This record gives sequence, C-alpha cells and structure tokens, in this order.
Amino acid sequence: PPPRGGGGGGGKIEHPRAVMESLVTVEFVDAVSGARGGDRLVAEDPWEAGRARVWADRVNRECCSPYYTVLVRTEDAERMEGFQTLLAGLRAFDEELGKTEGPTFLAGGQLSNVDIALIPWAYRFYVFEHYRGERYTLQRSDPTLQRYWAWFDYVMALPQVARTLPDKARYLEHIKKYSDSSARSKVANAVRRGVAAHEYDDKKDEY
Repeated sequence: PPPRGGGGGGGKIEHPRAVMESLVTVEFVDAVSGARGGDRLVAEDPWEAGRARVWADRVNRECCSPYYTVLVRTEDAERMEGFQTLLAGLRAFDEELGKTEGPTFLAGGQLSNVDIALIPWAYRFYVFEHYRGERYTLQRSDPTLQRYWAWFDYVMALPQVARTLPDKARYLEHIKKYSDSSARSKVANAVRRGVAAHEYDDKKDEY
C-alpha cells in the first residue's frame, strides 16, 4: 500500500506511490513478500537473476510485442513479418530452455519472471488462426519448438496459472477490435504508427 501521511492527516494519503510496468512489478512482489528459494519469481542466485532479467525483456520484445503487430497491422506482409519475428523469438526461447533441466526457464520447474512474461501471450496465440488463418498457426510438430511446447503444457496446467486465464471465446470477442484495427489504446495506436507495441509513447499514442 502507499505510505500514509502523518501530522494529523487522519490517514490521508500524502505521497501515493505506484509501481509501474509488469516486469518491475514482479520484482516488487518478491521484495515485499519476503519470498525465498523456489517461492521467488526472480532467482536468488545473482547470475541466474541477471540471465532471467535479460530474457524477460527479450521475451517481451520478441514474443509479446509482435502479437499486436499480427493483429493490428492491416497489410498481410506486415502481419507475417510480425509473426516471423514472434516465431524467431519463440525458437530462441526454446533453445534457451535447453540450458536447464526444464521444463521452466529456471531449473526444477520453478516459475520465474521469464515464464510470467510469456505465459499470458503464449495462451493467447490461438487467436491468430481464428483471425488471420492457418498460416499464422504455431505448429506442435515444429522440431524447433519442442521444448517450448513442453514448457507450454507444464505452465498452463499449473493451478496458479490456470485460474488466471480468460475464457477463450470471451477473449476472442474482446480482442476482435484489435484484429480489425478499430481498437483505441496506446498500444494499438503505437502499432498503427509503425512501432512495436512495447515502444508506445504516452504523448504520441494518447487516445
């Protein structure tokens, strides 16, 4: 909670504070919860923590942002370019998964900031086939994505993940405004402007 002011303020919030950006919030949760060991979302080991921060940012840029390129851009060539960027990002993630015993980014099935960065978008990739056709489908038979699919099946089956996932039919209806490029949001405006979703500008992309 934000700090509350003293000096007879009667509990009035004098200096409200908010933690911005999802990846920063993950680290904030670790800090305020006092989590230790496998309960942490950022590894205690400094080297693993550094590796995970790099990959959380990379996943955000290469696997999450292109999701909106595929949906919002109106030219098929631009959509496919976004999809290929996303595929390359997932293949790089798949390769990195091979550096530990898996199935998660950290060893021993421990959820981390990297997994949490990707999970919401990985779950939503099914919308591509619905709105963009079979050419935009992630194939389970793809030999370069086998560790990714093992990761996907593991994390999506976790109770703490499953209970956060939206109903697929309802989400398809919700995301329709992005698929027809009618959505009005900072992310949608940024992608229409020709930049990646994570590069939105509060002023340029105001809606």
